[in-house]
Amino acid sequence: MTVMTVEGFTCAAPMPVRDRVVLGHGSGGKLSAALLREHFLPHFRSSALHLLGDGAVVSAGRTPVVLTTDSFVVNPLEFSGGNIGTLAINGTVNDLAMMGARPCFVTAGFIIEEGLSLDVLDRIVAAMADAARIAGVQLVAGDTKVVEHGKGDGVFINTSGLGLANSEFAPSPDRAAPGDAVLVTGPIGVHGMTILSTREGLGFDADLASDTACLFPLVEAVRIATDNAVHVLRDPTRGGVASALNEIAASSRVGIAIDEHVLPVPAAVAGACEMLGLDPLYVANEGNFVAFVPEAQASAALDAMHAHPLGREARRIGTVVDEHPGLVVMRTALGGTRVVDLLSGDQLPRIC
Repeated sequence: MTVMTVEGFTCAAPMPVRDRVVLGHGSGGKLSAALLREHFLPHFRSSALHLLGDGAVVSAGRTPVVLTTDSFVVNPLEFSGGNIGTLAINGTVNDLAMMGARPCFVTAGFIIEEGLSLDVLDRIVAAMADAARIAGVQLVAGDTKVVEHGKGDGVFINTSGLGLANSEFAPSPDRAAPGDAVLVTGPIGVHGMTILSTREGLGFDADLASDTACLFPLVEAVRIATDNAVHVLRDPTRGGVASALNEIAASSRVGIAIDEHVLPVPAAVAGACEMLGLDPLYVANEGNFVAFVPEAQASAALDAMHAHPLGREARRIGTVVDEHPGLVVMRTALGGTRVVDLLSGDQLPRIC
């Protein structure tokens, strides 16, 4: 693979050269899947790892826990609705929640570039503390490294999270079943378009703010309302809703059918995507999740979502089907159908 640069813009699209990493390998799309499949997974023997969930359920003695890890490289560091510190906490606890765990502890490693303003660092750390307090987790260990100016882009943050697993509530990407209702808890594409607008000075952020939030309380509401019947949870961050659905379809070996006319795309996101030639289905989110629940529990799950501030705009967007296993198809607003595939490259790099 290689990268083309034209008038200052970088293209992460696949090219014939295949001997180096490109931005598209971080997209959550086809290149990311290939990177894992060809360069990481062959070297590690772990059934939990090969599930490719948002975390891994493991045992500490007799206590089942969920472990997760994440890294945050968002550019810019600060944006409407949050900063890299907010994302670091919320992203970590949300990955635990998607595995059915109650978030408890977080660790953080900071790679700081020489020259970063201490005022900016203070705002990032304060935002992390606020987000941890809201999420009910403790940051219990950390590390700092400083690299030379020009080699760190401000600050990168790596986190790990630990949560208590629930033996009666075990959503997993390989548990989707034909007949399941596919739900999304809120508007899509808001975070990614906020980051892009702030980064490029496009002005769309006047109407947008990142939706970053701790999703565990909403997950709990859905769990209780469905009596632990949720099959799959996924927060559609990198690669957006489209990539999350494709990953689930592949893991569960099922087909997924969604309807374009019911997708909760805010007007500001739709307008910005149309102007820039982007598809909101592939734009990152930080404050919603997709849930796969049996048809019998779909209404109860939606009611629980609508009763929570983070789920007031929740919608049913589709159904799991027997046909076309491993594929996501969408009925378009014009009445046709099209395959919603993984992207080869990256619409929006550096969004989390």
